[in-house]
Amino acid sequence: MKNQFFAVLTLFGLHFSGLGQTDISFQNELQRSIDRGIDSLKKTQTPEGYWTNPDHPAVTAIVLLAYYGNPKKPKKTPDWIKKGHHYILQHAQPNGSIYVPEKGLANYNTSLSLMAMLASGDRKFNPVIIKARKYLIGQQWDLGIKGKTDHPLDGGVGYGNRYPHGDLNNTLMALEAIYYSKNLAKDSPESKTDLNWKAAISFIQNCQNLKSHNKQPWVSDDPENKGGMIYFPGNSQAGEAKGSKSGRTALRSYGSISYAGMLSYAYADLKQDDPRVAAVRKWLATNYTLEENPGMDAQGLFYYYFLMTKALTIYGTDMLELPNGKKVDWRKEVGLKLIGLQGQDGSWINEASSRWWENEKPLVSAYSIIALSYIHRGQ
Repeated sequence: MKNQFFAVLTLFGLHFSGLGQTDISFQNELQRSIDRGIDSLKKTQTPEGYWTNPDHPAVTAIVLLAYYGNPKKPKKTPDWIKKGHHYILQHAQPNGSIYVPEKGLANYNTSLSLMAMLASGDRKFNPVIIKARKYLIGQQWDLGIKGKTDHPLDGGVGYGNRYPHGDLNNTLMALEAIYYSKNLAKDSPESKTDLNWKAAISFIQNCQNLKSHNKQPWVSDDPENKGGMIYFPGNSQAGEAKGSKSGRTALRSYGSISYAGMLSYAYADLKQDDPRVAAVRKWLATNYTLEENPGMDAQGLFYYYFLMTKALTIYGTDMLELPNGKKVDWRKEVGLKLIGLQGQDGSWINEASSRWWENEKPLVSAYSIIALSYIHRGQ
């Protein structure tokens, strides 16, 4: 089976061409960093086969995704990777979910576990993938009149236990898993059940500071927020601030969740000339920086790099054009930034913030390796 996780060159009719002439030197530098990162992950696997936390298979799953994303991975799957898969499978539940019931976060764990199995290309995982996909589809919220998108939270997917509704981050993960597994499920009885993609788009735009498409009273068209995204309708992890133009209190857009929204639009098949996509791209270009997760300082910084790299790749962005007309070679900048942040042991960690588990080396290392692998393929 084709490795669908990195089959981004032809998704949505888009491709990236790199920088015209392959930068072999930089590509080799990227590969050395990836190899060191993979080696650090191998050394930190527990005897039971998981990384960091036995309560959340998602961490192990994203490590496996980092391995499979390596442009020069071995042809034969090593035993330590097989051991990671064995650990994940131990937590597959009869309803299709993959998680530790006592610990929760069912959708987060199931989505990433599905993606890890799919990335392996091993057909023996197909029945588990198809069941997990069906489970995720069933987690889409419909809070108003059944079958209608009449509630701002309709169409989203949440953690499964933390909130009685969806959020944009979990929605992204579910959409990604459902999207990439659709061809696998097309010949199964489960293919008759699909996500309500129209409702999913409605939820995504209901998380966007864009009055032309989002009529909720909290929406801000102030320059510092317009086009960007928040965590879920009515809630921003970046908090509130008085709008510079309107003078009223606004929910602040922030970087990582805005890339999550941009990616979610991609999986829902919105093209880059769609005004919602164009608006979030403009906000992200205006707020482009590698020194912080815009609006969140150091919180979620490596997740921001991870989502940025995926989103810009999938939408075919070779050079990122900033509002002042400057064109940024974002691949070179992000690649060099991550290489510079790599520890002597080959791992990465967010030294400035532990929020969202970014004090856990395996998770942050996996984010970084996946980002570097996308960049490597663009050179």
